[in-house]
Amino acid sequence: MSSILVTGGCGFIGSHTIVDLIQQGYHCISVDNYLKSDPTVLDQIHEITGVKVRNYAEDLTDETALDAIFKSNDIEGIVHFAALKAVGESVEKPLLYYKNNIGGMLSLMQAAVKHKVKHLLFSSSCTVYGDSKELPVTENAPIQKASSPYGYSKQVCERIIEDVIIGQEMNAAHLRYFNPAGAHESLLLGESPINPPLNLIPIITEVGVGKREKLVVFGQDYPTRDGTCIRDYIHVMDLADAHTKALKHLMQGNVKNGKVEVFNLGTGEGTTVLEAIKAYENVSGKKLPVETSERRSGDIPAIFADFKKAKSTLGWNPKRTITDIMDSAWRWEQKRSPH
Repeated sequence: MSSILVTGGCGFIGSHTIVDLIQQGYHCISVDNYLKSDPTVLDQIHEITGVKVRNYAEDLTDETALDAIFKSNDIEGIVHFAALKAVGESVEKPLLYYKNNIGGMLSLMQAAVKHKVKHLLFSSSCTVYGDSKELPVTENAPIQKASSPYGYSKQVCERIIEDVIIGQEMNAAHLRYFNPAGAHESLLLGESPINPPLNLIPIITEVGVGKREKLVVFGQDYPTRDGTCIRDYIHVMDLADAHTKALKHLMQGNVKNGKVEVFNLGTGEGTTVLEAIKAYENVSGKKLPVETSERRSGDIPAIFADFKKAKSTLGWNPKRTITDIMDSAWRWEQKRSPH
């Protein structure tokens, strides 16, 4: 049976996407070295789907190990998530991000070409747009200088794919998404980083459950409606659904070989930091202790998506609101952090 290789399959978005792919009839294998993930996620995927997914605990930059995986599996398509993703950390440790994110992509593309993989979905990011002057951001927005090494690594990886697949019997799509959050409705899967989370919504829920003393809001003087940063929060299961639909789009031959299609994935609505806090307080009934601080390096004032192309081309429409996202994230946090 041909397989879909999901890199970073034990991570937050990767695990939820594997669930969706399995439920839509795909056979998945995973490569995840557990650097930022937990092997018990495979048990949760099994409990939800009834399917045991094989994971290869290898580093993508290990070309020999990767080649062996491709040799022992008939891989028809790749969904590439595996990457380091913290903007702030990338500013502090750019070499780590370039080696991991760009090095991993080079190894993966080398194996994909050698073993004649036909379809590739790349987990890209709205950070490729930099500080976009166009809001909401469309796929035609100019690619500006990235505001962080993380964002630049995504830009480079997109370019690598575009250059490598010319002349190959392979098509690809860049899925540029905004801020994934929330949890699977079963509450068996959610965001559970091994290291302290750096994204707003899991930080909010950790403060809510008492793991952190307070929430720090970085910057109150941005040119936004309440002075705090605006981001587009997308529920992880809506995002997983988009990956399955995009893969099907590639496999149906809707994108010619040697070509790359680009899709923005977001809700089309921006939420400020203060609005996200309010959404948490509404679903939890609890007041959050908040402290303000200076702006953080690498943060841009506002970005949110125009997802009309994904809607018209893939038939994709995000179903869940910021309230739904916060509700599932809060219930997940309570479940995994019992008192």
